[in-house]
Formats: sequence, structure tokens, C-alpha cells
Amino acid sequence: MQNEKDLWWENKRYHTLNWELRNHFGQKIFKIPLDAGFTCPNRDGKLSNQGCLFCSSRGSGDFAGDRKLDLPEQFTQVKEVMHKKWPKGKYIAYFQAFSNTYGSAGHLRQLYDFALNQSDVIGLAIATRPDCLPEDVLDLLSELNQRTYLWIEIGLQTIHEKTAEAMNLKYNFADFKRTLAKLQVRNIRTVAHMILGLPGETCEEMLQTGEILAELPIQGIKIHLLHLMKDTPLAKIYEKEPFPFLSQENYVDMVIKILEKIPPDVVIHRLTGDSPRRTLIGPTWSLNKWEVLNSIDSKLSDRNTWQGRLASIKA
Repeated sequence: MQNEKDLWWENKRYHTLNWELRNHFGQKIFKIPLDAGFTCPNRDGKLSNQGCLFCSSRGSGDFAGDRKLDLPEQFTQVKEVMHKKWPKGKYIAYFQAFSNTYGSAGHLRQLYDFALNQSDVIGLAIATRPDCLPEDVLDLLSELNQRTYLWIEIGLQTIHEKTAEAMNLKYNFADFKRTLAKLQVRNIRTVAHMILGLPGETCEEMLQTGEILAELPIQGIKIHLLHLMKDTPLAKIYEKEPFPFLSQENYVDMVIKILEKIPPDVVIHRLTGDSPRRTLIGPTWSLNKWEVLNSIDSKLSDRNTWQGRLASIKA
């Protein structure tokens, strides 16, 4: 039996992305979040014009590069900002805003090749939906996976059909599992997104999403808190029928319970997030991102627990 302290990552009780990348590359790696001008089938009329009800006008790319700039300008601008924090390091080009596989394979190849041709870029991270990965795009990603360090981020958000329908996701858990299987057979790292605090879900239902994800063959996970932002369809619903936000205490407690079930080899890409202060309606405590992360660290220590402590042993 491995000693519990052997499981610590960078003095954290969970497998951080920073630790994973330093361990793999031997140096600091940071992401360059980009807005490559994509949309999504839930916005352009193919499935809906409304989009996912919680999604911001920037397609969850509120901290990505400026869409008004072309990719070379975005890349340079974001890189300069990052270098103020970390003078040295290499980069992963992060296609973040909207659905970044929603286009022809030829167009996608041009965008991804541009990013990989930038100096000191050692990998790609590509965020998308489970219904935006046709076979020719999967084949392209499989080819890229042989050339560079790649991961694909898939927005699941919830396993519960009723919530997916209420939030107008236009995909469900079955769609996610089919896409995950196609990525895994190609040995492509897959990072699943989930959201805690979606209206109408109980804490037990939120935990179920985390527990089910822990049983799937994913290589990473992002745990998000629902941020209610201005000018979203969900904000209009909230104006008429306010729903409760999670408290920080409840959120931290659920994150820890989910971490305990996630296998130690799964990389934790995010445990909370933030939104631009000017657009956030609530919960306002989420603006104190480092306070939330410090609380998670403190509670893990107080409870003497860690990622994977209650994970199922897989054959």
C-alpha cells in the first residue's frame, strides 16, 4: 500500500495541472487562451439560437484573447501578460472560446498548425462540445496527438437529463460517453467539465456527476461553480424566478467529496473559477478565487484526506 504522503503533488493533496506539466516537461508551462472566432451549433441555429443558458456572450472565453484581434496579435498580447507573472516558461495554446472543433477539418488544421508553429509552443488544449467531433476532425486530432502534447476539453456539466434539458445544452450524458469512447480509442487525453450549482439540482445530484465521472476513462477534470452572469438567458430567468446560489462552505465540501472519489492519476485542471467582476451577478464570494482554493486546501488537511482516498480500485 502506497504511503499517503507519496500521493502529494507539489505539496497539494490533489493532482494539480501545474505539477503534471512540470513533471512532464521539467519546467513551467502556461496556457495562452485564445478566441479563434468560433461559434457553436447551439448558437448559430443548427440546434438553437439561444445557447446554453449559463454561457456568456464570449462563449466561456471571458479571459481569452480579444476576438477583434487576429490570432498572431492575440498570442503575442496574452503571452506578454503571462510573462509578467512568469518570465520564463513554454506554452500550451489553449483554444478556449466557444466550440473549437466546430468547423471543417481543413480550417481547423490551419488554426492548430499556426499555434504549433509559434516559438516555444509545446502543446494544444482544445475546448469543445461532445457533438462537435465528427470522424474527420477526430482523425485530425489523432494525427496532432502524435505530433504534440494534446488534450481535448469536453463540456459535460451534468449527468442529469432534466438539468441538461433545462439548461438548453442540446446534448446529454449519452452523447458525452460516445464521444469520450472515440477519443479514448485514439489515446487522446480528455478533460471533462462539470458545474456545481446548476439550478434545480440537489447537492446529492451534483455529487453524482462527480462520482460518475470518477468511474470513466478521463485523464483530467475541471470542476466549475455556476457563475450567473449578466446578459445570459439564465440571468433573465433569475430576474423572474430567483434561485439560490451555493454557499462557499457547501461548494468546498462538495469539491472535497468529489476529489476523494477521483483516481490519483486524473489531473485536476480546475477546482473553481471566476468571472469578470463587472458581469457577475452571483455568487459574489466566487470573486475571491484564492480564498476558495485556500479553503479547499485547508479543509483537505483538516480532514486528513486527499484525491483518490475513496476511489474505486479498477481492474
